[in-house]
Amino acid sequence: MRRIEEVIVDIAAAKAVLAQQTIEVPSWAYGNSGTRFKVFGTPGTPRDPWEKIADAAQVNAVTGAAPRVSLHIPWDKVEDYDALSAYAHEQGMTIGAINSNVFQDDDYRLGSLANPDARVRAKAVAHHLDCLEVMRAVGSTDLKIWLADGTNYAGQDSIRARQDRVAEGLEQIYAGLQPGERILLEYKFFEPFFYTTDIPDWGTSLVHCMALGEQATVVLDTGHHAPGTNIEFIVAQLLRLGRLGAFDFNSRYYADDDLIVGSADPFQLFRIMHEIVQAGALDPALGVNFMLDQCHNIEAKIPAQIRSVMNVQEATAKALLVDADALGAAQQAGDVLGAHAVLMDAFNTDVRPILAEVREAKGLDADPIKAFAATGYAEKVAAERVGGTQASWGA
Repeated sequence: MRRIEEVIVDIAAAKAVLAQQTIEVPSWAYGNSGTRFKVFGTPGTPRDPWEKIADAAQVNAVTGAAPRVSLHIPWDKVEDYDALSAYAHEQGMTIGAINSNVFQDDDYRLGSLANPDARVRAKAVAHHLDCLEVMRAVGSTDLKIWLADGTNYAGQDSIRARQDRVAEGLEQIYAGLQPGERILLEYKFFEPFFYTTDIPDWGTSLVHCMALGEQATVVLDTGHHAPGTNIEFIVAQLLRLGRLGAFDFNSRYYADDDLIVGSADPFQLFRIMHEIVQAGALDPALGVNFMLDQCHNIEAKIPAQIRSVMNVQEATAKALLVDADALGAAQQAGDVLGAHAVLMDAFNTDVRPILAEVREAKGLDADPIKAFAATGYAEKVAAERVGGTQASWGA
């Protein structure tokens, strides 16, 4: 591994960018979640959105890079969103994207916006309009939509008609946006349906977003692709078109595993962040929201989110250390292996000392995992959060 002393780029500039980088965490990552076979509970699991936000604040406290938390409605539904938002601010957090849920109600057995029943479609649209009100109440500007719509059998429904229904429903939701607000439209290769998925890929999401207008952008989930898909190509293309609205960072081995980002293929995460850095898309002005979307079943939830933030930071730091001039010269000269070597030099650099210095400059411990363990927070909430119902999928 290359030592940081051997790097010939502006380390100070890289540190400045890393010091400003932020990553949004998901409220549902702190509840009990896992595979379709078993969800394992843990002591101290949050029982309500307030406790989820408190846990999310711990991640920000030790990393200095996770000041926003996404909410999922109705999982995080409360009576007083002003109070929830105020509590988040007290914890040093703000509310990020609002995620809709049209996949857990019995009415959505055959889909939501694509459902053949007009009543169900109207119900799904109404839910998203309600989510826009939640979004405004908590001071957010992003509504993130993932549709679990699809079919299991050939002939079950008209593929073309389902696309028309999705388009119509999205148009109705889009019409409810105010200036400065966005729809972030996610996609998923498969699951829960296995014959067709109504928004299965970035192209389908992009087609719908282009039809809707400038306030609709694509969410790229790093786990939602067919094996062998070149995700960094998708990143580059969406950035080129100005339609990459957000990332859902996670990791996968077989399918949509929602593992800790960078855990299965850290080189892929680096390649993705290289495209981001090349395009200047770390600049908040470009509107790309970097988010985690993970479920932690056998690992401790707060440390898992801390590790996820650290992994994104490390991949970003390595991407910032790519010698852009040397890379461009090699590419222009047709030096295939030389260009590849420039990337590999950056990837093989130990960037942990840089990130330690960035954290220490903020008054934080160089090691966020160790810093969290030292707080005793996990033991404290395990003792305090006794009784009630732990938050989980569907709650």
